[in-house]
Amino acid sequence: MSTLLIKNARVINEGNVYNGHVLCINGMIERIIRQEKVPRKILGEKPHTIDASGKILIPGVIDDQVHFREPGLTHKGDIATESASAAAGGITSFMEMPNTAPPCVTNELLEDKFRTASEKSITNYSFYLGATNDNLDELLIADPSKVCGIKVFMGSSTGNMLVDNKESLEKIFSRVRLPVAVHCEDEETIRKNSAEYREKYGEDVPVKMHAAIRSGEACFISSSFAVSLAKKHGTRLHILHMSTARETGLLEKPSHSVDKKITAEACIHHLWFDESDYERLGSNIKWNPSVKTSHDREALREAVISGKIDVIATDHAPHTKEEKTQKYFNAPSGGPMVQHSLPAMFELVKQGVFSPELVVEKMCHAPALLFGIEKRGFIREGYFADLVLIDPDSPWKVSRENILYKCGWSPFEGVTFGTSVTHTIVNGNIVYENGEVDYNSRGKQLKFNR
Repeated sequence: MSTLLIKNARVINEGNVYNGHVLCINGMIERIIRQEKVPRKILGEKPHTIDASGKILIPGVIDDQVHFREPGLTHKGDIATESASAAAGGITSFMEMPNTAPPCVTNELLEDKFRTASEKSITNYSFYLGATNDNLDELLIADPSKVCGIKVFMGSSTGNMLVDNKESLEKIFSRVRLPVAVHCEDEETIRKNSAEYREKYGEDVPVKMHAAIRSGEACFISSSFAVSLAKKHGTRLHILHMSTARETGLLEKPSHSVDKKITAEACIHHLWFDESDYERLGSNIKWNPSVKTSHDREALREAVISGKIDVIATDHAPHTKEEKTQKYFNAPSGGPMVQHSLPAMFELVKQGVFSPELVVEKMCHAPALLFGIEKRGFIREGYFADLVLIDPDSPWKVSRENILYKCGWSPFEGVTFGTSVTHTIVNGNIVYENGEVDYNSRGKQLKFNR
């Protein structure tokens, strides 16, 4: 639609909360009006109008870490199904990881993913180029205006994409000028722990031992090494899915995320669950890095509040229910999150853990700033009309019937959220409205000011 008016909203944006109206024309935010009544001139233009009385309006969420499984792993999820799920959760832009089949470690394969997304994605998109021990030439020619970053697996989360050669890491950290996003777990420590628990339990290792196998020590060894490399070479480093209290001590807290050379992300599952939940949920909360202690969870929450942790994301990584019910060493790590991340964060708001302004900062503003995304992440005139309407008093229970993920399950099944996403708007188009997804809508490729 060319003209859209959202009226009578409670706007949360850039630390401010106010009542107002937002006019969108041709996919862009044309006017922001901070007054009780809609001006006559706008009413005379007869735009398509959403009355947002009683609702909260925020910028569209930007998720800087998802795994949508295409190409090669589409029995778990694909760009169409998972971007639809993201839209239902208020996510208007995503950055997708390279551990597909084949792994996205060349610019040619990267272009294939961009073409697929242009044909299938309901939301806006970009993709990371994956690093290996021997593809530095590919990393150096990646286009900084359209590639969100370089992904380095400094742990065995995705098998053959492990970068474990120190000479290769030195070259990546010293020569790559795109943001370097890292998965930090020490492979040697994990192998040692795995052997110890396999000797004790055989193949029937209880899932609750996951936090001991993928231990806090494994995370700290790897993340501290990444930080040391980044400081040595001046690398723009982004530490993904930080999971321990100890790691937060590696982070600084300047006045603004955009000023930092080293930034970090926390994921919804590390802010919500702790190791006591393994007994109840088993492999459904088996992630790499692992969900750890309640002390770690509280420290991560505090690091979000203090500004040490800059971004909140999902690490959305669907697997089939059959895959997740295998024995410990065969059950894959990861789980679906994009449909439920924003409701989960607003549930933590209701619990008094975070403020709504902080949630918007960490899920909308900060990803746009630290990745340099062009004209997104804020409600500003002249910016793309990526917007989300939230009903703060609309309880709903997560069930198989309302889950949109291709894999058909969620670790939040049975949880009642007090807040619901009612509308998701991408480039001025309503792509999700009161439970219905517009599967014909298409997002745009993200651009970066670099």
